Amino acid sequence: MSLINRQIHLVSRPQGEATVDNFQLVELPVPALESLAEGQVVVRHHFLSLDPYMRGRMNDSRSYADPQPLHAVMLGGTVGEVLHSKHPKFAPGDAVLGMGGWQEYSVVDANQRGALHKLDTTHIPMSAYLGAVGMPGVTAWYGLVKIIAPKAGETVVVSAASGAVGGVVGQLAKVRGCRVVGIAGGADKCRYVVDELGFDACVDYKAHTDPKSLYQALKAVTPQGVDGYFENVGGAILDAVMLRMNAFSRMAMCGMIAGYDGQPTPMSNPALILINRMKVEGFIVSEHPEVWADATQELGTLVATGRLKFKESVAQGIATAPEAFLGLLKGKNFGKQLVKLI
Repeated sequence: MSLINRQIHLVSRPQGEATVDNFQLVELPVPALESLAEGQVVVRHHFLSLDPYMRGRMNDSRSYADPQPLHAVMLGGTVGEVLHSKHPKFAPGDAVLGMGGWQEYSVVDANQRGALHKLDTTHIPMSAYLGAVGMPGVTAWYGLVKIIAPKAGETVVVSAASGAVGGVVGQLAKVRGCRVVGIAGGADKCRYVVDELGFDACVDYKAHTDPKSLYQALKAVTPQGVDGYFENVGGAILDAVMLRMNAFSRMAMCGMIAGYDGQPTPMSNPALILINRMKVEGFIVSEHPEVWADATQELGTLVATGRLKFKESVAQGIATAPEAFLGLLKGKNFGKQLVKLI
């Protein structure tokens, strides 16, 4: 009896806010070993990564990446184990990382450069390769090290500080001797950011819903202003931080989740970029393969030695992926959002 592969397809483009109706569960048989071509590998996924960037790819609009095709498996990072292999470098049972998508199994052409990576799970949990030691971690590393380039004693602010990227940014900045201030939604998330991740302070934006209150809260914890800002959110939070930025400060623009549903997110005071001679740089980490070795070496060492902490929100089963993803876009996750598939 053949195995069944359950997949989530994108079947329509969102009109404004994405909904579960944009997705469909599809079932297909898993290819048997004898049906594979030379070089192909069947991977059984253990975890699927859900990330904010996926929302932008659901739109049929100009962006840094091609839109997610309709009536096809949603794209996404996965970790799992090799089930069948016709490639000499991969054997059944090998732990691997790839872009297997929103499905329980995938067929990978392992001859394609970078399509599949073996993982060492001796000291690093498999799931961490989708978070702190994976794309989110390298994103954090690149934005902090290559764009903000902080010096010891400087103040670094991180929005979405309890998330998969933001939490790593703050810890890496602390390793470099910075004062680190997070911005997160809710008292529980702020306590986690300070007590578990080691940030110096955290502003709860849900407790400061008007611009003046948010600014005053941020001012209280950044008495020396802000030298570096890692931006994940945009909107009112960006406006508040802009007012605290010092001369020659640096901003790494990683995400603008406040505008992912298509609404405009204008800046209130763009002239501050000129007045403070700020460096503002957007980046897409996949365009910087040259840093992955250095980044993952530092991140992996910190995770393996327990000096880099992370939290995971785990949904169970492929059918839960759409709801978990929509929750991620609304900040319902706590840490890295994953779907466990086994």
